[in-house]
Amino acid sequence: MANKIPRVPVREQDPLVRASNFAEVCYGYNVEEAKLEASRCINCKKPRCVDMCPVSVKIPDFIQEVANGNFETASRIIAEDSLLPSVCGRVCPQESQCEGACILGIKGEPVAIGKLEQFVGDWGRDNNVDLSEVGPSNGHKVAVIGSGPAGLACAADLAKMGYEVKIFEALHKPGGVLEYGIPEFRLPKNDVVAKEIDNVRKLGVEIETDVVVGRTVTVDDLLDHEGYDAVFIGSGAGLPKFMGIPGENLNGVVSANEFLTRANLMKAFDQEYDTPIYVGKSVAVVGGGNVAMDAVRTAKRLGAESFIIYRRSEKELPARVEEVHHAKEEGIIFKMLTNPTEVLGDENGWVRGLRCVQMELGEPDASGRRSPQVIPDSQFDIECDVVIMALGTSPNPLISSTTEGLDINRWGCLVAEDATGATTREGIFAGGDAVTGAATVILAMGAGRASAKAIDEYIKSKKQ
Repeated sequence: MANKIPRVPVREQDPLVRASNFAEVCYGYNVEEAKLEASRCINCKKPRCVDMCPVSVKIPDFIQEVANGNFETASRIIAEDSLLPSVCGRVCPQESQCEGACILGIKGEPVAIGKLEQFVGDWGRDNNVDLSEVGPSNGHKVAVIGSGPAGLACAADLAKMGYEVKIFEALHKPGGVLEYGIPEFRLPKNDVVAKEIDNVRKLGVEIETDVVVGRTVTVDDLLDHEGYDAVFIGSGAGLPKFMGIPGENLNGVVSANEFLTRANLMKAFDQEYDTPIYVGKSVAVVGGGNVAMDAVRTAKRLGAESFIIYRRSEKELPARVEEVHHAKEEGIIFKMLTNPTEVLGDENGWVRGLRCVQMELGEPDASGRRSPQVIPDSQFDIECDVVIMALGTSPNPLISSTTEGLDINRWGCLVAEDATGATTREGIFAGGDAVTGAATVILAMGAGRASAKAIDEYIKSKKQ
C-alpha cells in the first residue's frame, strides 16, 4: 500500500561543508525520488492539505501527475493557483499547513508536499514550460505596490483576468523578502527567485524598480493622475523592532533584516562573500523565529562563532523544525531560557558582550502558553562582538502617512478586511506583512490572491 512506503529523504550538503558556503543546503528530489514520494499519496476524497494551503493549490491533483511522470501537467496544475512553486516548496512552513494536515502524518510521516512542489517548479523552469496564458484585456489598470510575495501573487492573478498591471518596487531588484530577506543557501536568487518573477512578467505584468511610493509618487497620484482603477499595497514590513534595553545604540548592534539585506546585496552585486560585513569573532542573535535562524546561519558562514539567544525553551521556538535542525548540524550554539538585559560596550563604543538573565517557564495562561519568568540572581555575561536583533518587524509608515483616509492599527499595520484586503479607503486594497506584520511567504501570497479577486469584483461593480 502507498502509505506503507517510507518517506523519501532529501539529499543535502554535508553540514561541515555547507557551514562555510552559501550554496543551497537541500538538493531536492530527482525524478525517481519524486515519483516514489508522490506514490505515497492516497488521494483522499476530502483532501485536508488543500484546505490548509493559503493559496489553495490542488495538491493531490499535481502529486498524482508527478507519480505518473506527467511533470508538465503537474506544473500547469500548480500554476492555476501559484506561479512561485520553487519558492514556496523551499520556504513555506509545510509542517504547520499542508503537510500538517496530511492524513498519513497521523500514524507516520506525511507526504513531502513541499519537496514535491519544489521538484515540479524546478522541473518546469529547467524544461521551459510556458505558463503565460492570460485572458483578453479588459481595459482596466491596477497598480501594485511592492514586488514581494503578496504583490506578485496579486499581480499574477489580475493579469490572468485581463488587467493591465504594474508593480512599483522601492528597491533596485524585485522580490522583496524573497530577494533581500532570505539567504541564498535557503533560496537561490538567480536560479529560483529571478526565474519565477520572470514567469509573472510573462503574464504581461510590468515591474518598475526604484520607485518609493509616498516619495517618488503617491497613492493618490496613481489613482487620480495615472489612470489606475485600484491599488494593492503589498509593501511588506521592513521596520525593525528592538528590545529597548541599554546599549542598543552601540556599534555592532544591528537588526536581522539589515544584516540579511547586506548579505543578499553582495549576491545581487555579484560580489564575493568575503566582502566586508562586520561579524567579528562571535555573534549573538536574539530571537527564535525563521529570521533569527537565517541570520545566525549567515553569520556562521561569514566566519563567526554564532549562537541563538531565546527566552523560552527549545520546544517553544517559532522557527521551522527543519531550520533548527540544520542550524544545529552546522554548529550553531543555542542558549535557551536566556533573556538579554543590556548590551555591553567597550571604551570605543563597540559591542563587547551581552548581559543576560536566566529564565524559567511559569504556569500556563488561558491560552495554554507558559510565560517566561526571570530566575532571581541569575545574571551573567556573554562575550560577543556583534548583536543581531531578530525580534520581528512592522510596516514602514511612509505610505499610510502620505495617503489620506488610510487607517492603521496600534502596531502600525494597515487596517484591511481579512477576506478581501479592502482598506478604509475606497479602491485601495492591502495584504501580506503590511497588514499582518511579519508573517510567512505563503500567507502573504494568499492575501494577495484574495485581494486580486476582490479588486476584480470592485472594478466590475463600478462599471455597473
